[in-house]
Amino acid sequence: MTDENAEILDWIASQQDNMVSLLAELVTIDSGSYDKEGVDAVGIRLTRFFADHGIATDVRPVDVFGDTLLAGTGAVRHDAGRHNILLMGHRDTVFGKGEAARRPFHVSGGRAYGPGVADMKAGLVMNAFILAAFQKFAPDIPVAFLMTGDEEIGSQASLKHIADEARFARAVFNAEPARPTGNFVSGRKGGFTYRFDISGKAAHAGVNFTEGVSAIGELANKITALHGLSDVAAGITLNVGLVSGGSSTNTVAAKASGEVDVRFVDNEQRSRLIADIEAILMHSTVPMATTVFERQSESLPLAPTPENEALSAIYREAAAALGFDIAGEFTGGCADSGIASSAGAPTVCATGPVGGKAHTEDEYIIVETLSQRASIVAASIGRLFG
Repeated sequence: MTDENAEILDWIASQQDNMVSLLAELVTIDSGSYDKEGVDAVGIRLTRFFADHGIATDVRPVDVFGDTLLAGTGAVRHDAGRHNILLMGHRDTVFGKGEAARRPFHVSGGRAYGPGVADMKAGLVMNAFILAAFQKFAPDIPVAFLMTGDEEIGSQASLKHIADEARFARAVFNAEPARPTGNFVSGRKGGFTYRFDISGKAAHAGVNFTEGVSAIGELANKITALHGLSDVAAGITLNVGLVSGGSSTNTVAAKASGEVDVRFVDNEQRSRLIADIEAILMHSTVPMATTVFERQSESLPLAPTPENEALSAIYREAAAALGFDIAGEFTGGCADSGIASSAGAPTVCATGPVGGKAHTEDEYIIVETLSQRASIVAASIGRLFG
């Protein structure tokens, strides 16, 4: 370990209490995905933290959702090639206004609780201190921190920002919470949804049944066909989880709609699924029924590429050198790491503090892992530039 790396790790270890203090402030700010003011308020607090450490923050405006922020050491480059270390995190949560006041941040039994504490305000804090450490002790290493505002609803507003930064990334560390096992995430499924609306023709079910065109009948056939595309062994699942339609039991339904959740492992599966799903949605099995549809809420996969596997190995080795025996896990959940990986950047995910029960009232992190996981990422960066 170089003297520079030792200074970084020592400083991070000394900042545990300051990390907890900043985390308490961020959790106290309601920042649901549709609360632009709240999400931007989290960004304002982080921007102040960066300014205190001599780090500039660039704001990339987003109209409806939280703005995207980019902070970094002076060595960050945006010319041809992969130079930068990219730390990633999202400032939005799944919780609405008033949730932070209803169940405020608190620490009990070595765990911190509060809305969004694991997913992923602890990861934001951890990354902020990593960036500050490199600015203080190794400003010549290009470390950037991208903070988005709409991950929980599919990252459609920030997708381009992530992909643009990933083009210049030598390595990406996405600070979603580490698994309750202590492991990080080395692979994630991609996913998207389709909403489809079916039009038929109303008729009285007893008087003129044959004049009707059942939108619900067409919906039922489409559900069966869509579910038939699932291949669990290959990691492909389709679930029509929302349906609606009809006006009364004695009326042939003129309208029906559905939404299908689609999960897959790699982008080759993605391309094939899009073609197969749209063929099902365009084809009518009930004569005269028509369907309009839209693909929504897309997340790309974190696939097991050689580059991703090599970065995972570096992360595991850095952890082992610090005394932590951890491994990579695969999960069906989606995250922004898939966008970075699909843009060609070597990526690992769930490098944040250890936590669990995200999106529930029992969400938590293990407090001591704030500085521990920051040290692992910092040590990994040291290995990349050693």
